[in-house]
Amino acid sequence: MIAGQPFADLPALAKHLRSRLTDKQAVLVYAYNGTGKTRLSMAFKDLGRDGNVRDTLYFNAFTEDLFTWDNDLDADSDRKLRLNTASRFFAGLDGQDMENGIRPLLQRHADFDFRIDTTTWEVRFSRGEGEQVEDNIKISRGEERLFVWCFFLAILQLVMDGAEAYTWVKYVYIDDPVSSLDDNNAIALANHLSGMLHAASKSVPVVISTHHALFFDVMFNELRVNRSKNAATYFFKPQRDSSGYELVDQTSELPFFHHVALLTDLKRAAETGELYTYHFNMLRNVLEKTAVFHGYKNFSACLLKDDDDPDGTLHARYLNILSHGNYSLYEPNQMGEDTKAAFCKILNGFLARFPFNADVLISPPQVGSDPGVRAGEVA
Repeated sequence: MIAGQPFADLPALAKHLRSRLTDKQAVLVYAYNGTGKTRLSMAFKDLGRDGNVRDTLYFNAFTEDLFTWDNDLDADSDRKLRLNTASRFFAGLDGQDMENGIRPLLQRHADFDFRIDTTTWEVRFSRGEGEQVEDNIKISRGEERLFVWCFFLAILQLVMDGAEAYTWVKYVYIDDPVSSLDDNNAIALANHLSGMLHAASKSVPVVISTHHALFFDVMFNELRVNRSKNAATYFFKPQRDSSGYELVDQTSELPFFHHVALLTDLKRAAETGELYTYHFNMLRNVLEKTAVFHGYKNFSACLLKDDDDPDGTLHARYLNILSHGNYSLYEPNQMGEDTKAAFCKILNGFLARFPFNADVLISPPQVGSDPGVRAGEVA
């Protein structure tokens, strides 16, 4: 694999990203899952932390921990989401019309409504219209993630509009805004985010990191076009045989070893058994690109045929059905054991027929829970 600029640790890498933002308006980073993107975002944030002073507005896995449920276990009727207003994330909300900032963003994706109590900073949700309204509902985990993302976008809009309460924000760091995106929603989210950044009346340097190849592709093109190529793009990976990291300059819209990145994720998911229905979409994506490269009309030509299935009909049917099912974007379904076995057979058969460099397909190291800020702590 191509060597990049080495860094001893994540704080050193984060410092480098800050230096790049002195002459770039955006930095876009692609990395495999499990390589440390979230920890990198926290290292970046920590460099701008001095006592009570902060300079980075960020969205990552820890942002969701600032929203906690009170499910009213006694009466089971007044369910609400509490905001941890001790965090600077919420520091400028007084006097802001947050509901009208969040609602048009949320309505792009969801069918539930909400109201914010600005005295206690609690959010209650409802679904339905007129006499059919169901109030104080418990929304799903996926819907909650979506609400938090739209909440963040509403705050980001305040930053970009130059709101006095958020003048402390000198940088924005966004890490994997929504996990397990399908292709259509990855494009929609990337277009909307890049449009917000392009239309901003106040230009704030931003870092965006992701493991989603298509999201990276769209952001790459949108940032380069809308920001007059004033963006730096990288592939981020751990150094082999070292505890350090590398940044590889990314000069084309396809992330470094795009197909290998997908195959590495698929191989690791198959090895760990953490397989979800959307992995069939990823596998089909690789098969289709391989078919085009080799001049075949259909991806099924890349499938290894069984003796009792000389046309590969069964495996092709699995891929056709399971890559086009009506699967939830925010709550991906884990495969059943039979489906997992079929997936692994298709993947291993493909790798047997089209052998990739085994060194390139080595799964990145598994990373434990991020050090530093813990769930529920004020960030």
